[in-house]
Amino acid sequence: MSIRDWPDTERPREKLLARGAGALSDAELLAVFIGSGRRGQSAVDLGRTLLAGAGGLKALLDAPHDHQRGLGTVAWCRLCAALELGKRYLDAELRGGDTLTDPAASARYLKARLAGYPYEVFACLFLDNRHRVLAFEELFRGTIDGASVHPREVVRHCLKHNAAAVIVAHNHPSGVAEPSAADRAITQRLREALELIDVRLLDHFVIGHGTPTSLAQRGWI
Repeated sequence: MSIRDWPDTERPREKLLARGAGALSDAELLAVFIGSGRRGQSAVDLGRTLLAGAGGLKALLDAPHDHQRGLGTVAWCRLCAALELGKRYLDAELRGGDTLTDPAASARYLKARLAGYPYEVFACLFLDNRHRVLAFEELFRGTIDGASVHPREVVRHCLKHNAAAVIVAHNHPSGVAEPSAADRAITQRLREALELIDVRLLDHFVIGHGTPTSLAQRGWI
């Protein structure tokens, strides 16, 4: 059945206009950009097929275009442009010149950047002495259940950015945002290493489904 034959309340564009983009599933959002499906498959069905084939939204959008069978060049360019706009919007929100005093803002940004990866990624937000954002970097990538983190590399990047403070984060592809014993151990090692160069470790967020877990709020930093 074509999307044109669906009830108005279920069509992706009409649903977006009536209820906002947040009401749409990943496949429905993709359908808005894809525009049309192919024979025997609606744009939403095509979106679901692409997501399933890639292993999720993050993997789909990170893959080269020549790996996206069934997705035309125009639709791919629209998706890439939308993704870049989203990243720039988040960067602008954090780099607005205001002091970063709200942990929730950091958590939202870090979740948006890390939640979709099918493997662990460890990243850092580098801050100046007024806690304004200097840079964001993904420093280490691992497997589905772990990533090796080297404190000396974190120290090196802090010195490169002349950072006075840092917020670190990593994702759990399982979606469970509960810090492990290893997460607590590396947090302690990072805090000790950064103290040697007078850089404060403000927080370590674990990203999963739902609200990210703050080790600082747990009293572990």
